[in-house]
Amino acid sequence: MLTKIQFNGAWASLSADPQSALLYAVRNELDCKGTRFGCGSGHCGACTVALDGQAVQSCDTPVWSVDNKSVETVEYLVAGSVGSVVYQSFIDAQAAQCGYCINGILVSLILLFRQNANPAQDQILKVLDRHLCRCGTHTRILKAADLSRQRLAMLDLADLSAAA
Repeated sequence: MLTKIQFNGAWASLSADPQSALLYAVRNELDCKGTRFGCGSGHCGACTVALDGQAVQSCDTPVWSVDNKSVETVEYLVAGSVGSVVYQSFIDAQAAQCGYCINGILVSLILLFRQNANPAQDQILKVLDRHLCRCGTHTRILKAADLSRQRLAMLDLADLSAAA
């Protein structure tokens, strides 16, 4: 059984076992290595992808559940108007130590900023609460998120919505 998904803006068919984790199809079949295996139980956030615009952990999302849905990975999201601002903010704030968790964090923050270019600090903290960073760069990650918010506030929100 083939699973059809809209993957990073284009339709794709997955031949993976419908019961297998979306993470493995993304990494092995669709060759997007930015989605990473962390804990394997949906608790660390390293494998976060966008599923119909919502952040989900792909390690515990079965392939069958994404049939005819949209899946976006960090590689695709950072190329968008909101994503490029968030990505550059992470670089400028030097918010990645080893970088293993950052891709999942980027996905979650980009999706938040797509919905609200100026979220409250508690909204940012709530989104980040689903992610573990073992290197301890939490302070820099928060600085990067705040820098993203500041930069996005200076841009035309209508342009961002259209290009998201």
